[in-house]
Amino acid sequence: MIRHPEVRLIGADGAQLGIVSSRQALELAYQANLDLVEISPQATPPVCKIMDYGKFRFETLKKQKEAKKNQKVIELKEVWLSMTIDVGDLNVKAKQTIKFLSQGNKVKVSIRLRGRQNAHSSLGLDVMNGFFELVKSVAVMEKKPTLEGRNILMILAPAKEEKKPVKQ
Repeated sequence: MIRHPEVRLIGADGAQLGIVSSRQALELAYQANLDLVEISPQATPPVCKIMDYGKFRFETLKKQKEAKKNQKVIELKEVWLSMTIDVGDLNVKAKQTIKFLSQGNKVKVSIRLRGRQNAHSSLGLDVMNGFFELVKSVAVMEKKPTLEGRNILMILAPAKEEKKPVKQ
């Protein structure tokens, strides 16, 4: 379906065949028992290539599947705290957070303020900062603790491991 009168033709082996009429390019592709594919329609004249289009589509789909297989999906786990949380419970939550971070996931730490706790949101920020002190060996604060409505939210990401230089 190439509607241009002339095209720049690339052969099946990648060799430049020059500028030819589109009818002649179609005949060359038909003789080689291959397809004529328009690669760059915006160029003047448009660039076309003689290739096996079915094989080309198969290889590109295979590359896309391979790239998708090698991707690592990062999940966002959530840990709920309370403004009145005690040290033991805070340590349990810290261990759970360290486990999530070591698996490569991000962690959203939340505190829901109830009733009169809204008036003392600074105490909730102190709890968040204290929690971060417990996990800062393996975590980086991606989003600082902020008050959003009735919740205080903080997002933690796994810390990058620093590579030690090799001594020679």
